[in-house]
Amino acid sequence: MDKKAIVKVGAVASASVCALFGGVVLAQYIFTKKKKAGRKTKIIEMMPEFQKKTVHIKDPERVEEIICGLIKGGAAKLQIITDFDMTLSRFSNNGKRCPTCHNIIDNSKMVTEECRKKLLQLKDTYYPIEIDPNLTIEEKFPFIVEWYFKSHTLLIEQRLQKDKLPQSVKESDACLREGYEHFFDKLQEHNVPMFIFSAGLGDVLEEIIRQAGVYHPNVKVVSNFMEFDEHGVLKGFKGELIHVYNKHDGALKNTEYFKQLKDNCNIILLGDSLGDLNMADGVPNVENILKIGFLNDKVEERLEKYLDSYDIVLVKDETLEVPNSILQKIL
Repeated sequence: MDKKAIVKVGAVASASVCALFGGVVLAQYIFTKKKKAGRKTKIIEMMPEFQKKTVHIKDPERVEEIICGLIKGGAAKLQIITDFDMTLSRFSNNGKRCPTCHNIIDNSKMVTEECRKKLLQLKDTYYPIEIDPNLTIEEKFPFIVEWYFKSHTLLIEQRLQKDKLPQSVKESDACLREGYEHFFDKLQEHNVPMFIFSAGLGDVLEEIIRQAGVYHPNVKVVSNFMEFDEHGVLKGFKGELIHVYNKHDGALKNTEYFKQLKDNCNIILLGDSLGDLNMADGVPNVENILKIGFLNDKVEERLEKYLDSYDIVLVKDETLEVPNSILQKIL
């Protein structure tokens, strides 16, 4: 074989080896990329609670990233900020609507039948406005204030007695979400602060969690608290009104509380309204915040907005399985 032939054969062999080597490298690169891509949601894919049909996530990779940050921070950096009515409490049980804190009083023996009818009329008038997906928060705002003012005025006129509140709660259909014991107890066990920010009635809320045996020292409640006279008769409400669409202002007023928790820079926020998204506005140094929204009513009309606003949306899910599964990873 002459020199030219030898050079030609060598060149072909060298090219073949390079092509083979390049193909192997490319295959390894593609495999590695795929493997890495597959790992972007590895944690939530391994959590059976996230595979339920009730769980909706617009950006799984973002959720994975936030959960990884929460896990890395552990209990020392964590705090919970949550709504109460229809968030920690159920929206329905066995097909029957569960009462809010206000509804417990509305349906109790503490009010007259005439008053009950008026309160129900107010609910029928204003609740559709509260959940109307076609109205902005700014448009809803004055109607919600009007609803609260009228209903609270009716309650004051009834001269409610403080000592009858525990019995009214006991006789009600108040119901916390399935898994609430584990949720509250786990947070208490690891000394994780829990801030319950409710537009409901604080006195009723506290009685519900007290009777459920989960009003632990790590829990702080900010809500509409009743003011009673020396005879224990309702005469008004303390402080400024908290309603579903002014929680931003309320959050800023609680900045002192949040400053005391300056090291608790990782947040799990739970809510059932777009107004609840502002509950963490008073937290000074947020590193990671995971927003979980319960969508209980008017699902088709509101799902898209909820997915745009909350990291995780739980549709008609009456449990705390998803939050509990996340806590299991963190604590």
